[in-house]
Amino acid sequence: MRYIDNRDVNEAVTEMVRVLGPHDAEDWSVPAGSLEWSCWTTAAHIAHDLLAYAGQVAARPTDAYLPFDLAVHSDSSPCEVLQVVTACAGLLGSALATAGPEVRAWHWGPCDPPGFAAMGVAEVLLHTRDITQGLGVPWLPPASLCEAVLHRLFPDAPPGDPAHVLLWSTGRGDLDDHPRRTSWTWRAAVAE
Repeated sequence: MRYIDNRDVNEAVTEMVRVLGPHDAEDWSVPAGSLEWSCWTTAAHIAHDLLAYAGQVAARPTDAYLPFDLAVHSDSSPCEVLQVVTACAGLLGSALATAGPEVRAWHWGPCDPPGFAAMGVAEVLLHTRDITQGLGVPWLPPASLCEAVLHRLFPDAPPGDPAHVLLWSTGRGDLDDHPRRTSWTWRAAVAE
């Protein structure tokens, strides 16, 4: 399996926009799946995380996240929020594309570019799933992207359909012969 990278971030966001774009006139104030956040807030959160990851990769801090935040205007339409997500994904993708394999930046320890790519893809896929559940849109994340995320962030995940295993790994679904998860942590930091 190849390392997860900027191409996967772009693919995940393209899929998000493909799935959610046709539903931008619906009520995004409803809860996103089982989250307490609305669909709108969840989409803005995706953009925030993608930008934060881009900042980490570009600046390479070693002990904390950079002290900045993304503010999406509260009167932005769902379509505009999806554009912000796309822009932030582009920034992350650009940072990843120019970062060498030796680059490390802080995410609860030293994290490499594939780790930031995997976290970006995971945020997009998982929260897109949350939003689709809130909007009543049937959708599962693409298996190939889920498999790449599982390989990098959940190396001890059980075998099975990658989308269902990723949802189970993050407390969003059931998996045969495994109790439902109520807490979880992905492993983005690398051993040095």
